[in-house]
Amino acid sequence: MSLHTRAPSEVGPGSSERKPSKGLVARNRKTRRGTSFPYLLVLPALALFVLVIGYPFVQSLAFAFTDRSLLGTEENFVGFENIAAFISAPSFGPILWQTIVFVGASTLGAFVVALALALALNTRMAAVGALRTGFLIPWILPGVVVSFVWLWIFDTNYGVLNGAIKMFGLGEGNTNWLDSPQLAMTAIVVAKIWHSFPWMTILILAALQGVPSEVHDAAAVDGASAWKKQIFVILPQIKPALALTLLLETIWGLQQFEIPYVMTSGGPVGSTTTFSIALYKAAFSDFDLGKAGAIGAIWTILMSLLVAIYVVYTIKQEKD
Repeated sequence: MSLHTRAPSEVGPGSSERKPSKGLVARNRKTRRGTSFPYLLVLPALALFVLVIGYPFVQSLAFAFTDRSLLGTEENFVGFENIAAFISAPSFGPILWQTIVFVGASTLGAFVVALALALALNTRMAAVGALRTGFLIPWILPGVVVSFVWLWIFDTNYGVLNGAIKMFGLGEGNTNWLDSPQLAMTAIVVAKIWHSFPWMTILILAALQGVPSEVHDAAAVDGASAWKKQIFVILPQIKPALALTLLLETIWGLQQFEIPYVMTSGGPVGSTTTFSIALYKAAFSDFDLGKAGAIGAIWTILMSLLVAIYVVYTIKQEKD
C-alpha cells in the first residue's frame, strides 16, 4: 500500500487571492460608519449656516456688480462701477477714517482697561470670582441696551455726566455730547469700550493665571519688583493671548452697528458714519442695493485681511 502525499497548492498568476473574512469586512464597515457619523451630525448646522448666512452673504456681494434697487426687480450687470463710484465719492475718505478711529480707539481703550484690570485681579482672593461675574454684565447686555444706557448718561438735560459736572463745579453741565461733531465720536467710543472690556479682561486674566508658577518664582529670585515682573516677565509669556484678544476685538469693532447707529445714526453731519452705518443707509435709506453691496465687498476685504493676519500669526506661533 503506497502512501501518496498531496503537494501543497501553489498560488499561480491566475489564482484568486484569499478573500477577507466576513468579520473583518463588517468591522471595516463599522469603522467607516463611525468615522463619518460626526460629519452627519454637523450637516444640519452647516445647512442652516449656508441658508441663513452663506446665501445672503454671497447674494449681497453679487449685488455689488449690478444696479439692483430695493424698490425694483430689474437689475443690470455694471461690473465694478459701484465699487469705483463709492471709492471715488467725497464721503469715502471720511467714512474710512471714522471707521479706523472708532475701531482703533475703542479696541485700544478696551484693551488698556482690560489689561490693567486683569493684572490687578491676578490673585487667588476669594472675591475675584464675584468680580469676574460682575465685569461680565456690560458684555452680556445687547448692544441696543448698552446704547440706551449711554444715551441717558450723555443726555444734555438729564444726563448723569452733565449732572456730575455741574454738581462738582467743573462746568455748567450743559454740554451737547451727541450733537457735537467733535464729541460724538468720543461718546460712542466710550460706550463701545464699556461694552467690550469685560470679555477681554476675562480672557487676559485666564492667560495670566495659566503662567507656570516657576516663572513667578524665577522672577522673585532675580529680585524683580512687582511691576517689572508683570511687564518684563509675565506679559511676554501671554503674547499670543494678547494678540488674539486685540484681533478679535478689531474684527468685532468693524462689525459693530448697534452702538453708533442707536446713539448717533452716523451724525451729526456724518461725523460718526462707519462702514456698517454707510452700508445700512445705502440699502434702507437710498434703496440702492448695488451701492450697499459695494460697501459690503470693501468691508469684507478689510475683515478678510485681518483674518489672514490672524491665521498667519497662529501658524507662526504653532511652529515656534
